[in-house]
Amino acid sequence: MKKLLKKRLNQKGLTLIELLAVIVILAIVAAIAIPAIGNVIENSRYDAVKADAANVMNAANLYFTQNSGATTVDVATLKSNGFLQSEGKVTAGTVTKATTGNTLETAALPFSGTKTIEFNAATMAGINHTNIKGSEVVTGVTVSGGTATLNTGS
Repeated sequence: MKKLLKKRLNQKGLTLIELLAVIVILAIVAAIAIPAIGNVIENSRYDAVKADAANVMNAANLYFTQNSGATTVDVATLKSNGFLQSEGKVTAGTVTKATTGNTLETAALPFSGTKTIEFNAATMAGINHTNIKGSEVVTGVTVSGGTATLNTGS
């Protein structure tokens, strides 16, 4: 009897049921985590384009400080004159000098697949303080002045 009890206590390893329970738990965790990670990636891509636009605006501020007579400057000029090291996703666009704050004008810039962000007379406040997340965008976002709106195109 003692031998049988000792043999049962020495058994090591998982039963099939225990193994299946672990697999089910891991599947549930993965099902929850994968969409959340996807949203984080979308938000990061969106924020990266906004950061590129802010860099262009800051480079334009330096340009206007050194060239006080200028009223507009494009991204290519900022880069060729050394005010902008890398334009990132904002490869083309124009910054217009204004007393109320400079504005950025670009075409629609892709940030994830077919999703786009467009800056239409966007101020620095509009670029930095949009309340939209990249994961909320279906087709695109337009930043006009100090506000951002979702595009609902089909």
